[in-house]
Amino acid sequence: MDFSYKGILTVAFTLFAIIDIIGSVPILISIKNKAGGIREFRVTIIAGALMILFLFLGDPILNVLGLDVKSFAVAGSIVIFILGLEMVLGIEFFKSDGDVKASTVVPLAFPLIAGSGTLTTIMSLKANYQVQTIFIAIVLNLIVIYTVLKSLSTISRLLGPSGLIAIRKFFGVILLAISVKIFAANAAGLLQ
Repeated sequence: MDFSYKGILTVAFTLFAIIDIIGSVPILISIKNKAGGIREFRVTIIAGALMILFLFLGDPILNVLGLDVKSFAVAGSIVIFILGLEMVLGIEFFKSDGDVKASTVVPLAFPLIAGSGTLTTIMSLKANYQVQTIFIAIVLNLIVIYTVLKSLSTISRLLGPSGLIAIRKFFGVILLAISVKIFAANAAGLLQ
């Protein structure tokens, strides 16, 4: 349980892979277009608050609600599955009322950025790393998240309409696969 730069980098890259903010760009652009914008700073702060809350109080929060990590993961996987279906089929399940505030928490901050995979990973990392190491890694990821959210218009222009469609469909299938994997890994434990 060493506090080191290597540990910070390892945890930061682990969280970066789980959060997959780069892979979420097509759905982020779609949500931004549907909602009429994204409050980048607010989304980043809410996602960060959820991650830090789960770093310190994850197990007790779930226990108070009468939930376990498996139930939480299954619920998050269903939301991710629906987001993936939206991307692949071009059908809108999450109806937007045009209010940017409405999409800030769901589905952006949770479950897209600070989803069940991210939150359970944070709780799991405490077994091998100090809380300070994980905290610093979360902050580093929040900087990347904010930068990507602020750059969505530029990314959209660079990819163009056909590039966005292709990437959206591709990452939609990946989201579907991730959701099925999360569901399969956790649903069996719920039926016991």
